[in-house]
Amino acid sequence: MTWDTDILIAGGGLNGPALALALAHGGFRVTVIDARPAPDRAEAGFDGRAYALAIASVRLLKAIGVWDSVADKAQPMLEIKASDGRAGEGAAPFFLHFDAAEIEEGPMGHMLEDRFLYAAFLNAMQHTPGITLLSGETVVAQEVKPDGVTVTLASGRKLAAGLMVGCDGRGSGTATRAGIRRVGWGYGQTALVTAIRHEHDHHGIAQQFFMPSGPLAILPLKGGHHSSIVWSETDANAAAIQALPDAEYLEALRPRFGDFLGDISLAGARFTYPLSLSLAERFIAPRLALVGDAAHGVHPIAGQGLNLGLRDVAALAEVLILARRRGDEPGSPTALEEYQRWRRFDATALALGMDTVNRVFSTDNPLLRVGRDLGMGFVSAVPGLRRGFMRQAAGLTGELPKLLTGRPI
Repeated sequence: MTWDTDILIAGGGLNGPALALALAHGGFRVTVIDARPAPDRAEAGFDGRAYALAIASVRLLKAIGVWDSVADKAQPMLEIKASDGRAGEGAAPFFLHFDAAEIEEGPMGHMLEDRFLYAAFLNAMQHTPGITLLSGETVVAQEVKPDGVTVTLASGRKLAAGLMVGCDGRGSGTATRAGIRRVGWGYGQTALVTAIRHEHDHHGIAQQFFMPSGPLAILPLKGGHHSSIVWSETDANAAAIQALPDAEYLEALRPRFGDFLGDISLAGARFTYPLSLSLAERFIAPRLALVGDAAHGVHPIAGQGLNLGLRDVAALAEVLILARRRGDEPGSPTALEEYQRWRRFDATALALGMDTVNRVFSTDNPLLRVGRDLGMGFVSAVPGLRRGFMRQAAGLTGELPKLLTGRPI
């Protein structure tokens, strides 16, 4: 088979471009197939959607040449506070407090808006040799052969490559066409996402308030007076709240948000996302690998979704580039097996860990309330344990691929 490109990436969200840049720096020819027209995404205005990028993820962005163009738009997370309670009653007396001053690496992470991160990826791809971006295209068929994979696009165009990577989300067509099944369940929760303008400066502090119906995350954005919120409610409550006019939406939010940041108002569009756990039974198939939500869709309770995907990116790029240096081709079964061994256990364990945390905190059982409040107070009171949790949240633990340490492959 004559390949049109070495590696095809289905999905141009964030993980797809990150992987394309990492692979192109390693000498591969890469084609990214993105269903959405690039200008629509690159020119989007403020809507409040943002990501909590862990230290390790920031290091990867530096290594692939993206971070410098967005660093001035990112808000360092200097503290994280997590508390338990009920809407309108305030927080429980025991809470979890992480201070970035306790670890040597600096801020535990940065908040960065989606519009800035995608535009930076787009610009980097356009200026990196070896990357071809096909915008407004989708894959409708794929055929695997011993010497490569061929895909058919909605336009009728066919492309051949040595390897196909699915970065196409939880409903991954790449995985479905490869016969990879998924396991998982819904939480009966929906996330309400928007941006809030508030009277007082947030001082770089991220807040997580656990309520019986689901957690509320208040995530600081650049400038001090805007925050992105991810507000989880039961499906029925979320549907009713989302249907309200803005003024009534705010009235529903205020008792949950509290008054610690003064008066609040809506500053962005309003979105909803159903929450579920979704794990692919395999992360690989012949001539195919899955990355990000295509491999594992997790609860947003700790803001780890994109960070998990970037860990996949770093691991897959490393095994493929090292395989290339050994003389193997992109679809090498040995390299793909190594990727799955590296990532499947870690991703599954983290997904199930977040699942457990959500189940433990999304209940009003009095015994569980006492236990979790004492647990948070204990972790917060023990310096060694507290720093261990902070380093884990920052993505600094485990067997890290080189890109997550800021080193080139």
